[in-house]
Amino acid sequence: MKPVYIMTRTLTKAILVGATAVQVATVHVAAAAAPPPGCARLQHAGAESDQQVNVTQSFSLMSSNRNRTYSIHLPPGYNATSTTPYPVVLGFHGSQEPAIIFEWDTQFSEIATGKIMVYPEGVGLTWAGASYSNVSVGEDLQFVSDLVAELREKYCVDDDRIYATGFSNGAGFVNAIACNETVGAQFAAFAPHTGAYYDATDEPCSIGLAMRPMISFHGGNDKTVPYEGGGGEGGTLPRIEDWLEEWVMRDNCTAESKDVVDSFGGKVHHSSWDCQGVKGVLQHYKVDDMGHVWASTEPNLSQLSTGEGPTHIDASSIIMKFFDNFTKPMTEVGTGSPPPPSNTASPGGTSLAAPTMVPANLLFSLSNVIVMTIFFWV
Repeated sequence: MKPVYIMTRTLTKAILVGATAVQVATVHVAAAAAPPPGCARLQHAGAESDQQVNVTQSFSLMSSNRNRTYSIHLPPGYNATSTTPYPVVLGFHGSQEPAIIFEWDTQFSEIATGKIMVYPEGVGLTWAGASYSNVSVGEDLQFVSDLVAELREKYCVDDDRIYATGFSNGAGFVNAIACNETVGAQFAAFAPHTGAYYDATDEPCSIGLAMRPMISFHGGNDKTVPYEGGGGEGGTLPRIEDWLEEWVMRDNCTAESKDVVDSFGGKVHHSSWDCQGVKGVLQHYKVDDMGHVWASTEPNLSQLSTGEGPTHIDASSIIMKFFDNFTKPMTEVGTGSPPPPSNTASPGGTSLAAPTMVPANLLFSLSNVIVMTIFFWV
């Protein structure tokens, strides 16, 4: 959807480039190599500049005859010559929200310890699936497939631990990835937040015999993408409960396994389903008094833009813990066992510092202060 970020609107006018939708009938997926080609060597000429850790860098690639852009944040301790690959998380921004705003809002680069964070950018700052989108679902899916292939080639990527999350329009597109049997199979788990699940992101939905572990979040007070569905800026929206029921069936979850835990005085409702004998494959958080914002216990830009304050839960940390529980082939590694080492050490074995709320670099810090000042001033 289109959040009312004042700063984002200004940035959009300055950088938005018009694009024409291109229909792509099929998605071509590059086969993953074993061992990962990006491990145990410097990847290409100038690779040293691509390997800067704890700094977000921007790159581009050609996909469907279009120049596409993305940013990448390598974790502290990342070792390009490691033989042990790193988990990767792709984060998809909302409509008219540059990727850097999504990075600031979620603080993923700060808390995704031991993981490579990647922030793709949509054409015209939108993702496919809405009536206002600039490209087809097929073209954006091809971009995701091409991007994952490039990441495997250039970085030390754990092919069994690639994840996707997103906000609003970006969350709807995460649903489209999960619904695609070919592209979705490259991911181990999904985390759409405040998703705009328009028909084009949900139909057709073919996941084959595999499960799609998924955790989702939505506000009961969301006026932009209402919990009860209805007309949205980009088309008709489903009731979130109906959308969840579709995934209960797709993941072959047992209805009797549904467990609901209420907290914060009955304002937060956490639902969980067991699917094909695996606990908690499908999970959902409904926050009754939350609007169209990213759930965070600390102030963030989406809250400031809508006049809301911090929420009861912190979605970013919950998402990272959920991702730690799943790997491909679709197995559960978190329940009854310690989490994977990505929370405490780099895959190469180097100990990492505990997550910090201090920005990774001075530019990041100054930009946050400037943007928040703008919001408070206006």
